[in-house]
Order: sequence, then structure tokens, then C-alpha cells
Amino acid sequence: MLYHLLYPLHTTFIGFNVFRYITFRCICGAITAFLIMYVFGPAFIRAMKRLQIGQVVRDDGPETHLVKQGVPTMGGLLILIAISLSTLLWARLDSDLVWLLQFTLLFYGLIGAIDDYRKISRKNSKGLSARWKMVLQIVGASVVGLYILLHPGFDGHLSLPFLKNINPDLGWFYVIFAIIVIVGASNAVNLTDGLDGLAAGPTIIAAAVYLVFSYLAGHLVLAQYLQIPYVPGSGELAIFCGAIVGACLGFLWYNAYPAQMFMGDVGSLALGGALGAVAIIIKQEFLLAIVGGIFVLEALSVIMQVGYFKMTHGRRIFLMAPFHHHFEKKGWHESKVVVRFWIVSILLGLLAIATLKLR
Repeated sequence: MLYHLLYPLHTTFIGFNVFRYITFRCICGAITAFLIMYVFGPAFIRAMKRLQIGQVVRDDGPETHLVKQGVPTMGGLLILIAISLSTLLWARLDSDLVWLLQFTLLFYGLIGAIDDYRKISRKNSKGLSARWKMVLQIVGASVVGLYILLHPGFDGHLSLPFLKNINPDLGWFYVIFAIIVIVGASNAVNLTDGLDGLAAGPTIIAAAVYLVFSYLAGHLVLAQYLQIPYVPGSGELAIFCGAIVGACLGFLWYNAYPAQMFMGDVGSLALGGALGAVAIIIKQEFLLAIVGGIFVLEALSVIMQVGYFKMTHGRRIFLMAPFHHHFEKKGWHESKVVVRFWIVSILLGLLAIATLKLR
């Protein structure tokens, strides 16, 4: 919005020329999202307490989590507001890719909001049924996959990290692939959101990495030099990613141990879905498995635990899944688990950036 309002004035005052630069607007978007979270966070927490919208703790989890019962949840609502407003303020509104990401963020946020509402109203940790949640997620991801495949300049080719000359074409199967990436990312972030600050940290790192890749993918010269897919207009997605970084940093201000509020499914499902959509749009789908390695491991731990439990009639691989609870059961303090997972995420983020040259 501000680009369209103020950049045309650069002919009158040269200072307005800064709105031309994606880097400037990206930084402003991140700061704006952070300030929205920081300023309105306390009021949001008070409102959630007044409305008695509190966390419902699973009764089979670690006993140390019982004290979290009733802590204000659905902080993801504020995160989505911060991301959306910041993006609308600083991104170009004539970019259909920006609107596609806004749709994904809010659609998955709506799924999460319904899930959270059912949990709170029923006073238990079971919300929207897994079947309906999956159906709705597939619908949202299908829209993204179809839009990208039918959009001029896009196709079903894949970009593989570390490999510059191998680009398999999936054709129409790319839509199914997009569904797997977006739905998988959404649920993986949701599974990771189990400790104070655990989901927000890796999300910040993943969004920061995709901020860099979005900018590079939208710059013809840099994309050709680094031999990554050139995606016209994707530079504006860096502003969206910057808004995610800023909003999650602001959320961490209140979510760091001991948490004053939780994001809930409305936040985790939306953030995961948005990251998956960014990966699809800029053709860096497999990169998400690297930079989002913590999310992948969390999801795999659940799949392995459930599968092994059924095959062996009650035996377990981990003390508890998702596997961040496994370390808690082993005696690690919650903060130690979170910080160490952050460290791993940072290393994975650096590895993801290294793929730009390791080809």
C-alpha cells in the first residue's frame, strides 16, 4: 500500500525512492509486524483471560505441563493480523503471488481457529476431527498447486538442492506434490508447537532463509548466477517472509519460558502452510526439508511412534512423541530442549543457504 502511495512521489522528493527497494520494505515489514505484536500483545493476553480462552493441556503429557492449563491461547490470531497488515502495508498489492500467500495464511489460520475453538469449548485437547482437518488442508493446498501450475511462466519442474542439472518434470502430478508439501509443512509445525518458544524459533529461521531465497529468485541476474529458478515477482514474497520473522519475534517476547500466551493451532497451522506455499512458489520445495529439519523430525517421530506401536502391540520407540517430549521424559528442562532445537535449526538454516553454492 505504502509503495503505491509514496513511491510515485519520488519525482517530487528523492527520499521516497527508498520505497522502490525490496530490501527496505522487507526490513520495514519485519519491524512493523514485531511492533504490532509487542504493542498489542498485553491487551490480547488480557482479552483472552477475560474471555477464558486458555490452553487445554493433554492429560497424557508430561506432568510439568499441567501448570500451563488455562494460559491464554490462540495468540496465532495476533500473529496473522501482524503478518497480514505488515504485508499489505509494505508489499506491492499488484502482485498476485502476495495475495496467494495471504489466502494460504488466512485459510489455514481459519482451519486452526475452528480447531482451537472446539478444544476450548469442549474443555479437552481434541478439536476438529483429523479427517475434516485434512480435507480442509488439502482444499487450501490444491488452490495453491493449481494456481501455480496454471500460472504463466510456471511448470511442474522441481529444483533439487545440491543438484543443478536435474530438474524432473512432474506435470499435473505437481499439484499432488504441492499438496504434500503444504499440508505436510502445516502439520509438522503444528506438531512442533508443544513447548514454550519451540515452534516460533525454527519458524523464524525458516522464514529468514526463504526471505533470502525469495529475493534471489525474483532477481534475474542473481538467480542466473546462482543457478536457481527465476520466478518473476517473487521478490515481493521476501516482504511476506520478513513479516513472519517480525511477527514471530514479537510473539516470542510473550511466548518465551514461562509463556504468557500460546499461538494455538490458528498460528501453527497457518505458519506451516504459509512456509510450504512460499517453498512451492519459488520452486525450492526440497529446501524446506533442510531448513525445516526440526519440523520434519518432529513429524517423523510421531509417524514412527504410532506405526511401531501398532505393529508391536504397545511397544514404543520414544518415551513420548513428538520427540521434544522424549527429551523432557529423559530429564531435560523445557528451556534446554527449546534452545538446543533452536541451535540445530540455525545450523540447518546455514546449510540451506550453503546450497546456493554447493551445486
